[in-house]
Amino acid sequence: MQRADDWITRFEEGVLAFLLAAMTIVSFSQVVARYGFNSGWGGALELTRILFAWLILFGMSYGVKIGSHLGVDAVVQLLPRRMFRAVAVFGALCGVAYASILLYSEWLHIFGLQTRGGAIDYWMKMYKIGIGLDDLRYPEFIIENFDTKERVQRWIAYLILPIGLALFAFRCLQAAWQIIKGDRQMMIAAHEAEDLVAENKDILKD
Repeated sequence: MQRADDWITRFEEGVLAFLLAAMTIVSFSQVVARYGFNSGWGGALELTRILFAWLILFGMSYGVKIGSHLGVDAVVQLLPRRMFRAVAVFGALCGVAYASILLYSEWLHIFGLQTRGGAIDYWMKMYKIGIGLDDLRYPEFIIENFDTKERVQRWIAYLILPIGLALFAFRCLQAAWQIIKGDRQMMIAAHEAEDLVAENKDILKD
């Protein structure tokens, strides 16, 4: 289990680093081309938007892993220890339910709710239809050598939807188990503001 978690963590960190680097390179090269050579790449803006969406959807699961999500816990901190832990576990399981609903909502039929669709269903439709993005196109050598369509298919860009939500569900489930075992308190970030006040209390007195 620990080996799998380490692999997933390295995978998340590697993808996040790549996405940040790719966004920086694309944006910088576009600025240089626009203002230095009065030219540019028409698909740069759409690619940057897609990279940013991937960054967010990958980052939300990694945020759960490292406990960087923000939250309001003023009331929860007042609860007795056992109730506090129960509420913290419930919050983590709500994250699992949220991701599961967005992934595939039809499982809610067991509760009598008439729901349809989800990220998996939407991605599969995009894969079957095979329509392309608005501005993002394959280079000429790829079109010629691999006989692909001119525009990059939407299903490639939307692949992050099921992957990101599945990772988020996994991290929330992992957080719930860690809270039960006592390895962590909550899913949300530590009290950084309180720590800063404590560290600088002498300065504040002056």
